[in-house]
Amino acid sequence: MREPLVQVRNLGIGLTNRAGVTLPILRNIDLAIGRGETIGLVGESGCGKSTLALAMMGYLKSGLHVLEGDSLFRGRNVFDMGTRALEDIRGGELALIPQNAGQSLTPTSRIGRQIDESVKLHTRLVREQRRERVIELLLQVRLPQPEELLKRYPHELSGGQQQRAAIAMALAGEPDVLLLDEPTTGLDVTTQAHILELLRDLAAETGTAMVYVSHDLGAIARVSDRIAVMYAGEFVLEGPARQVLKQPAHPYARGLLLSIPRLKEAVVPASMPGRPPLPGGAGQGCGFADRCPMAEQRCRDKRPTLEPTTTQEFVRCHFHERVEQLPPPEPPKRPDRSGRDETDSILQFNDVAISYAKPGIVDQILGRQPNVTPTINEIDLTIRQGETFGLVGESGSGKSTILRAIAGLLPPQSGTITYEEAESLNTSVEERSNDLLRCVQLIFQNPDASLNPRHTVAEILAQPLKLYFGLGGDELRERSVALLEQVRLRVDYLERLPSQLSGGEKQRVAVARAFAAEPKLVLCDEVTSALDVSVQAAVLDLLIQLQVDQGTTYVFVSHDLAVVRALADRVAVLYQGRLCEMGPSENVYRFPSHPYTEVLLGAVLEPDPDAEPTLAADDVADLFPPPKGCPFQRRCPRKIGDICDDETPPWRPAEFGHAIRCHIPLDELCGVQ
Repeated sequence: MREPLVQVRNLGIGLTNRAGVTLPILRNIDLAIGRGETIGLVGESGCGKSTLALAMMGYLKSGLHVLEGDSLFRGRNVFDMGTRALEDIRGGELALIPQNAGQSLTPTSRIGRQIDESVKLHTRLVREQRRERVIELLLQVRLPQPEELLKRYPHELSGGQQQRAAIAMALAGEPDVLLLDEPTTGLDVTTQAHILELLRDLAAETGTAMVYVSHDLGAIARVSDRIAVMYAGEFVLEGPARQVLKQPAHPYARGLLLSIPRLKEAVVPASMPGRPPLPGGAGQGCGFADRCPMAEQRCRDKRPTLEPTTTQEFVRCHFHERVEQLPPPEPPKRPDRSGRDETDSILQFNDVAISYAKPGIVDQILGRQPNVTPTINEIDLTIRQGETFGLVGESGSGKSTILRAIAGLLPPQSGTITYEEAESLNTSVEERSNDLLRCVQLIFQNPDASLNPRHTVAEILAQPLKLYFGLGGDELRERSVALLEQVRLRVDYLERLPSQLSGGEKQRVAVARAFAAEPKLVLCDEVTSALDVSVQAAVLDLLIQLQVDQGTTYVFVSHDLAVVRALADRVAVLYQGRLCEMGPSENVYRFPSHPYTEVLLGAVLEPDPDAEPTLAADDVADLFPPPKGCPFQRRCPRKIGDICDDETPPWRPAEFGHAIRCHIPLDELCGVQ
């Protein structure tokens, strides 16, 4: 047998607290990865996935240290290698794609220059060859019009585009081992599916080995040969991807799979009860015992070992034979809409156009807007009181831009946005009253950009509670604790800084802060993208309960179409800032009538290794909409002629109760079920 590229042997990593007690973060990890093999690491936030992946390249976060074991790359222990030796292999032979692209890109350097630096460092290409390689990499990760994008700074790209640029940088050195830490979290469904196809081809053609860390079991199913499920810093299940996803032999893995919303049904899944233990808090028994539906006293008294099964898996469970007999949990109930007044609106868009272009000196003198095609155009929407309205579309389609306009961060170029049929939202956030600010809350996609790194969680939650309700003292603390409990965080998190939280924990704090204001309208911008599936299910359940109790209205933006299906009453599909399909979510999902909607739904990944997405090999998103005609004309697989190039399609009612903008005759538009 050939020596593996990466081999982890009995690895233990821990931290020493202020009392001098060593707490384990990773325990007894054994893993071997060969050429061309992809290992998926899954588990909830804080289980040790990212710590393990970073340890494979010899990196430990501040305060962590190796307790036992080693991590080998090509037979050499990375923890024994010097700084220069590690620099020689990192980025070239051993590359990392981080979770947060915004933190890995230099904000003052253009995208093209940053990727060029990586190509220059890890290849022998000359300048002109490097430029060609940069463009090739941008095309590989499906960034449109790369000659234009390489001139841009990171802040001029959407979150998904930034993530693709980070992936291009990691691929520049043609690494032997690629460590991917939530690499597709911020990507839309079509881009994610194409990136995963690229990674599969890379492993098959070049023999690149990969360690894929993700809470997205659909992505894991698409790329992984084997899957290791982590809980409380150790493997509880490891085996072939098909077996782990089809018939998981551990109750925790089963709970993760049952926490995932599915595209074919409008059901918010039930989340697992309880929380993972703190580092060092697993006790002498099974770390999952307090949350396990089939735990017995033996589970609390004796820690199970990782043992082989008859299905080529290794499982850490005393009673793994019983897992298949467990009944499915009861999902939470969605709000009853039967008595709702369909005419009671909370938000109205009338012919709204939004542009990021800033007027030049002449435009400012003449008081006119720049003569450019708006980023968002011809938006007419009515959002009803107490409903959840979903906005879906690829990265750059304008979903977050619409939320920013509602929140007052980007005033419309033309048209009107009206709140509760009386108050204009065309004003900037600085011009709005405290009451209006309290009623309309925005939860950002990236919590790092919205949480003050110098404030503790207690200080972050105290700001809206003091500003809007004047709370202080014990009352302030009690309310803060209650907010944390709603998003499944312990009271000890009040004293932590954002840097001491995982990505999912930061997002939960951001959700808690928004609901501290007791808003009427909550703008949710990818609020679950950084959450693991069990916490995502809990947050979705929380959103539903708050809606039932308080009548909260949501405008919900997400790349995860299954999450939108589970939560939204109605959905609007955006392409290049233009609406192309809109209606009740049940109808749009079951009978998609617009070709673009069919493309989106066809690319959705299910946590099933047998499910194949429907992708067009040459399908690449546009950077800008065309000056006239249908915005989807360049990509449409069913284009009917010049009318698509020249004329803006009108709104027309579709057969199943929703509306589309398309020139294709209605009798030729056959939705898929």
